[in-house]
Amino acid sequence: MLDLKLLQKDFDGVSKELLRKKVSIELLEDLKKKNEELKQAKISFEEAQANQNAMSKLFGTYKREGKDIGELKAKVDANKILVEELKEAQRVAQESLNSLAMSVPNIPDESVPDGEDEDENVEIEKILEIPTFSFTPKEHHEISDINGWIDFERGVKIAKSRFSVLKDTGARLERALINFMLDFNRSRGFMEMSVPQLVNPDALRGTGQLPKFEDDLYKVEDDNLYLIPTAEVPLTNLFSDEIIPESQLPIKMVGYTSCFRKEAGSAGRDTKGIIRQHQFHKVELVSITKPDQSEEVFNDMVSCASDILSALKLPHRKVRLCTGDLGFSASYTVDLEVWLPGQNKYREISSISNTKEFQSRRAKIRFKDQKKNVFTHTLNGSSLAVGRTIVAIMENYQKEDGNVEIPEVLKPYMGL
Repeated sequence: MLDLKLLQKDFDGVSKELLRKKVSIELLEDLKKKNEELKQAKISFEEAQANQNAMSKLFGTYKREGKDIGELKAKVDANKILVEELKEAQRVAQESLNSLAMSVPNIPDESVPDGEDEDENVEIEKILEIPTFSFTPKEHHEISDINGWIDFERGVKIAKSRFSVLKDTGARLERALINFMLDFNRSRGFMEMSVPQLVNPDALRGTGQLPKFEDDLYKVEDDNLYLIPTAEVPLTNLFSDEIIPESQLPIKMVGYTSCFRKEAGSAGRDTKGIIRQHQFHKVELVSITKPDQSEEVFNDMVSCASDILSALKLPHRKVRLCTGDLGFSASYTVDLEVWLPGQNKYREISSISNTKEFQSRRAKIRFKDQKKNVFTHTLNGSSLAVGRTIVAIMENYQKEDGNVEIPEVLKPYMGL
């Protein structure tokens, strides 16, 4: 959540940064209105409270001077009611501002380039040469039509569209990738965690999925629980409403979960294959750090994801997201995009973000900095999306007959 004290101190400066992230003028005007209402409510309450204190002190003076206190008492009693009314008005104004602020995205870091959409993201570097083929490379769903790794029809039969079934070598490859990614990240200092895949609304508010993105979530109505859209939600909220000992930071975690998304805003996109599914598997990195640690940890997380792709010998590139493509909670983000020969383009396979204090402020994650409690920084990133890694292997390691070579680092995991 936004730092409301900063908002009150420098509304114009905060608004200018939010406009870079394409926040609407209407929302900013509403924010300004509620901010002014809270300011005025505070002033009115403080004035009434000061009057109450001043009048209360007069009782002693009146008694010493032998004056009648009846009229003064009536004024004090009436003002006491006014103080309570203004206190309640201030509380309502604060809640109204807080509620609106929960729908306002994070302020972009000054390093984030301005841009309208993904077409204006900035490439940082390319890693590994893209492969050449003596034949026209196929897309992964075409390869599956030949080798039978993915059963799309039966996925639809037992669920609905955008669900699929991995079979035989495809299923074994998925399991191998999950274990390889977990082992790789654990060797880099990330503690392996296994977390619930259903969470309560508070957890989703803490990381920013609620209230703005409720339409994209699957909900279990009777229990008021949601299927997680990413392991970022339970991993980050393990420390919600806690004060972490400074000596324990940074906390670096890795977890594998299934993820569930309605993909409400993606109608017509990636309808073939497993690029965009309602259920998919992901190995996620989450870190909780002191502010002065987060940039170094961020770079570690980017390196981990990139080095996994390099170990799999998958060509990819690093891209810095522009303001128009930056996620709701992110202060800055680097995407990893893997080369897909069948599509003849790079596609996102990992998104690594530093949210700074944004999520910690919502989830109340703090540490004690000698004298006072300070909000931590939180970071998250895919390492990697398993289904998209399978797609990348199928397309980069394909043979003309539809067979697919298994990357060397995965062969021990598959008993090959």
